Amino acid sequence: MKIITAEEFAKKWNDRTEIDTNEAALDETVLEIIRTVREKKDAALYAYTEQFDGATLDDLLVPEEEFSEAEKIAAPELVTALKEAAENIRNYHSEQNEKSWMISQDKGILLGQKVTPIERVGAYIPGGKAAYPSTVLMTIIPAQIAGVEEITITTPPDKDGKVNPYVLLAAKLIGVERIYKVGGAQAIAALAYGTETIKRVDKIVGPGNAYVARAKKWVYGTVGIDMIAGPSEICVIADAEANPRYVAADLLSQAEHDESASAICVTTSKEQAVAIQKQVAEQTEKLERKEIIQASIETNGKIIIAKDLTEAANVSNKIAPEHLELMVEHPIELLPKIKHAGAIFLGNYSPEPLGDYFAGPNHTLPTSGTARFASGLGVYDFVTRSTIISYPQEAFVAASESIKTLATVEGLTAHANSIQVRKDEL
Repeated sequence: MKIITAEEFAKKWNDRTEIDTNEAALDETVLEIIRTVREKKDAALYAYTEQFDGATLDDLLVPEEEFSEAEKIAAPELVTALKEAAENIRNYHSEQNEKSWMISQDKGILLGQKVTPIERVGAYIPGGKAAYPSTVLMTIIPAQIAGVEEITITTPPDKDGKVNPYVLLAAKLIGVERIYKVGGAQAIAALAYGTETIKRVDKIVGPGNAYVARAKKWVYGTVGIDMIAGPSEICVIADAEANPRYVAADLLSQAEHDESASAICVTTSKEQAVAIQKQVAEQTEKLERKEIIQASIETNGKIIIAKDLTEAANVSNKIAPEHLELMVEHPIELLPKIKHAGAIFLGNYSPEPLGDYFAGPNHTLPTSGTARFASGLGVYDFVTRSTIISYPQEAFVAASESIKTLATVEGLTAHANSIQVRKDEL
């Protein structure tokens, strides 16, 4: 794991290029998949599932027998863990519930906001290199709290045409049984435009690979999306007193996601940097996903030495990481200096996996620096807000000339006329 100074990091950061030479090819592939699904519907989904997942399906919908099989093989401790996590997630997200409101002003004016649940939501649950029952809980529970009536899950099957049993178990535990065996860009297209089997939705949420992320970008506007998620990221700010074993373990917890994941530590101590570097190497050798971790660390891993915690915070704010751990002696004191992060973990015993699985806050978080302007998934992502305006006659007349003046300045005379015809009647 490379060790660099904050100055070296700043130069590399300022000189970085955002050009991805593979983007054009990726877009071409994704757009072709979307066009084919729109044209051939279910037939395209069956064909792409065979092509990309190696599975020949008779039906896209997961049958009840698969849910029953999943329940039979589930260890009691897994069921308990999922139930506990679901309760924590539900309790946390219940605090995010928004309410409609109305205020009364002078002259009988009423202004307000009406909060309405989105009608149909599609949740994409990734497959491939790992199974994500936790993502089922994180994407579905906030939608349920918001009051979404129709929730559909799509997830890729394995080569035998089966969906991961733990994904099914998590879905069944929270009351979702409409799951389709479709993955990749073709699943996003099906949710956005509909097929004979899959009903089109109003919004698509959930993480996925580069094809899924790109497809979400292209269907946005036809449907809403939560975000365009990139590879997973972690940044740990560690002072000289931090435990290097803990720091290294937390960095590796994100590096194991995939080869493009980013694991960065910012420390105020050169000796600490060397100790963390050593721990990363030692712990990597003992982990099952060693090859993925090594590729991630080699490409995107680094330890940055800052002169003090203020500079460390500034480095983190430039990165705007998905996950940020403040592994320092007084994390609460450093917290005000943090401006941009998807989720912030305070102290030695609040590691990132606590947020991934159990604590309650959502693990679907902004990546690739988008924490500068975006937030993690929440109940507020599953509602719309309609403003309410009510002016009685007296208030309308009092405001009419000002409205006409503004409309005339903008050259929108029909707007002004809409006001004038009412004044003429009066």
